[in-house]
Amino acid sequence: MQTIYLAGGCFWGVQGYFDLLKGVVSSQVGYANSKVESPSYQQVCNGETGAVEAVEIIFDSNFLSLEVLLKRFFSIINPFALNYQGNDRGTQYRSGIYTKDAQMLREIKGFVENLQKQFSQKIVTETSLLENFYPAEDYHQKYLAKNPNGYCHIDLSKAKQDI
Repeated sequence: MQTIYLAGGCFWGVQGYFDLLKGVVSSQVGYANSKVESPSYQQVCNGETGAVEAVEIIFDSNFLSLEVLLKRFFSIINPFALNYQGNDRGTQYRSGIYTKDAQMLREIKGFVENLQKQFSQKIVTETSLLENFYPAEDYHQKYLAKNPNGYCHIDLSKAKQDI
């Protein structure tokens, strides 16, 4: 099992998408790289924490490789958007890929460097070691599964498409 933290705008859609993929064992939404311990949603939205809305994803690399996971992530975000995705605006909606594993981070950075070669526009998705992760409030967990008509900038039907 491997763990990765993905930030791609509103965490509801990122979680909803990855929960549909074979190989994802579990996920939870939360706040990554916060300057404040155990921030609330309100604090994060006010920009007081520097935190980003992220999803902790535990995946089985026998079924879902890191490369395929990253391809899927980049298929649902705008990697050129600085501090927004879809209609969501603010630093908490920046895109990022975080890990606690230095070797995985090298693989992630290599993937992004290779992806950048395909574009003239600069990819602004952060890639770094995870500083911290605080689970979000219960009502945010599996939000789109509980509220199927909830707003989401991510097309969840893309999870059924081959990459």
